[in-house]
Amino acid sequence: MSSHKTDIFNQRSLSRYYRQQGVVLFVALIALVVMSLAAVALIRSVDTSTMIAGNLSAKQSATTAADSGLETALVWLDANVASLNADDAANGYYATQAADPTTFVWDATDSLPADDESGNIDADGTDKSGNTIRYVIQRMCRTAGASNPGGCLFGAPVVGGSSQGVKPSPLACPTCTPGEQSPVYRVTARVTSAKNTTSFIQAFVY
Repeated sequence: MSSHKTDIFNQRSLSRYYRQQGVVLFVALIALVVMSLAAVALIRSVDTSTMIAGNLSAKQSATTAADSGLETALVWLDANVASLNADDAANGYYATQAADPTTFVWDATDSLPADDESGNIDADGTDKSGNTIRYVIQRMCRTAGASNPGGCLFGAPVVGGSSQGVKPSPLACPTCTPGEQSPVYRVTARVTSAKNTTSFIQAFVY
């Protein structure tokens, strides 16, 4: 009888042992699934952060490269002061402000590739980082021809050592004449990066 009771006790203990092992295995599987999901979430988070950082870097690079377009345009303006009353589309220059540089087609007929002649930018306007730089210059006048206070925006003169500003004529400067001031020119540079990030920079000069 005692041996029979011992056998029953051993069977119950063994059954309880297997049940405990089953519970431990189930908990371990749940923990493994949770850890796997956490690992996947972490990897995706890192990938997203890397992608965002890469996009921001490309955007910053494109914006910085646009400075080359502005500089190239300013050099061209300085060298062609005597011929700015008419369009020169071949050089990316327009004597009026009519066109919107953010909507027209940025090809060779509308704008000009930036070329700083330093060897850092190719003839097609592509720099060493793969950014394609183009610019367009627009005189802030309603019509082509000689500039006049009634139809053009002129730069305000320096008064009392103050910094130069840009004000519309003739309302802001009714006594100004074209001979005393230069019309304002809007220079727009567009940069397309190797990742197709596009940046625009504008400067008003006179």
